[in-house]
Amino acid sequence: MQNSLHTFSIPVMGTGHSIDSPIRVAPYGINSVISIVDDLLIERIRKHYATLFELPYENIPRNAEDGRARRITAYLDLVHEIVNQKFEDIKKQPFFRKNEKSRYFEMLPDSSDLKKKYQKLVEMASGSTRDSFASELTDEMRPGSIDVNIMSKVDGFSFPKSGQPMTAEYSDGSAALRGYANSQLSSSLILSAGFNPRLYNYLAEFEDFYRDVKGQIKKKIILKVSDFRSALIQGKYLAKKGLEIFEYRVESGLNCGGHAFASDGYLLPSLLKEFREKKEMLSSSIQPLIDKFYEEERGREFSTEWVDNEPRITVQGGIGTSGEARRLLQDFEMDATGWGSPFLMVPEATTVDEPTMQLLQQAKEEDLYLSGVSPLGVPFNNVKNTGSAKWHQKRIEKGKPGSQCPKGFLESNTEFTENPICTASTQYQLLKIDQINQSEVSDGLKAKQREKVLDKACLCDHLGNGALIKLGILKPNRAPQAICPGPNIAWFNRQYSLQEMVAHIYGKIDSLVPVERPHMFAKELVMYVDYFEELINQSESPADDLRKLTRFKKNLEDGMAYCLEISKEQAYEHENLESITRTVEEQSKRLAELYESLQSSALVLA
Repeated sequence: MQNSLHTFSIPVMGTGHSIDSPIRVAPYGINSVISIVDDLLIERIRKHYATLFELPYENIPRNAEDGRARRITAYLDLVHEIVNQKFEDIKKQPFFRKNEKSRYFEMLPDSSDLKKKYQKLVEMASGSTRDSFASELTDEMRPGSIDVNIMSKVDGFSFPKSGQPMTAEYSDGSAALRGYANSQLSSSLILSAGFNPRLYNYLAEFEDFYRDVKGQIKKKIILKVSDFRSALIQGKYLAKKGLEIFEYRVESGLNCGGHAFASDGYLLPSLLKEFREKKEMLSSSIQPLIDKFYEEERGREFSTEWVDNEPRITVQGGIGTSGEARRLLQDFEMDATGWGSPFLMVPEATTVDEPTMQLLQQAKEEDLYLSGVSPLGVPFNNVKNTGSAKWHQKRIEKGKPGSQCPKGFLESNTEFTENPICTASTQYQLLKIDQINQSEVSDGLKAKQREKVLDKACLCDHLGNGALIKLGILKPNRAPQAICPGPNIAWFNRQYSLQEMVAHIYGKIDSLVPVERPHMFAKELVMYVDYFEELINQSESPADDLRKLTRFKKNLEDGMAYCLEISKEQAYEHENLESITRTVEEQSKRLAELYESLQSSALVLA
């Protein structure tokens, strides 16, 4: 892992769209991430692949003891077995032919030592020397990492027949963590969506997250973070338990797929600049805590030979061209990039059903929007006219809004019930709408409140249906599909081969997107000004919110000033820096006008 073959990875995409990505891409040395939130979906996918590869399968019932953890372990072990089987098959193939082995090497970046050795092999004359070198090169091949993702805050408790919640180790997050920890995998766990002390404490119970006597860590920890301060706080918290962070994964607050955890107006370039300038702190202020733990708790010194370098810092969210990737890797000194949404258009890499694929191919910028569909109450990147949206609308028209909540992973609301229920459930929505209808607010406000309630959608079930349809497990008319692309998908308008997309990432071919596509920094800026406008529109007390929004505006203006500095630099090939200049000019004016209206409203209502 410390020496990944590629300078990009495929992040988690919903519960289902990257559910089998490692099976598809790991044999070619590409890292990808599986969501392990939905163990019921995982069990169905496990049965499918066990049958496909003629491997043993024994059902783990929903009510089985510790079933959630066992289902996750069983699936990850199956994926591990299939990846190794496919990888070994590739290794056995001969060189000097057009086959999967040549594809493996051709997709590597030109900067890779393994790629350079392959190019040397291709140029060698036949004979025993070449045969020996070919054997050495084959031995150096390795598969991509089978990484997993846990949303830290999706950590509800099950309620068995007794009505009493199970103990802490059986919470959704803890059971998922245990499922991964008990697997055969040697890979990375990505912790996202916030800081969960209980879950972080539970990590310390599994030896695979610690160094063995040789200094090796079987299961590494990756933190998905929104800013440097968060990275430092969480890194120190885990370090006190002897747990090291292998990688800090920075994601754009808004210009990403799935849930959007907006920053307080801090743009990605400003955040990455801080990481670049302070990256040494992520080891100098944390390593002493690791040393102390090993000395006091393990009775042995932490060897300096175990630390090759500082923790990796990577970035994802809205990257669309090789030029943007080069800026992130070279100018901001990132160790790797994450490319999510574009891979939704690559059937060799992700699992997207045909109707949804058609929807993505036809989607324009205006079809992609930041929605309120998530029961978590966090903005959620979405596309219009999904199967899920149509299904929910039909239920609303029939007077039965919401879902029957077949899985319950996002149950957290106790406004009307003793035990938590989901805000996307029929039960909650009928109760809430009745409460709104009986309230004494204006009809206009009632309508807005009802609309907000009815926005919530069943993500637990619907985000996994596309995979089940694509694999032939379910029929499209019986499974509403949700998907969560970032706005970047608007510029990718057809299906691509895996090799084609990888070549695009490395700038080996003409760009797959048109030259007029705005720079990722420009797009993020527009999204943040849109978000600022939304915050103003939602404000019920402009006078009280003025200070907070003034700070937000100041951070945005500082970010725009830095974006202008970047726009004056030499552009990399396939990098539209000119769009940054135009966007800053337009959005600066718009931001000033929005702020002026906010001040006027605050003054009137004061």
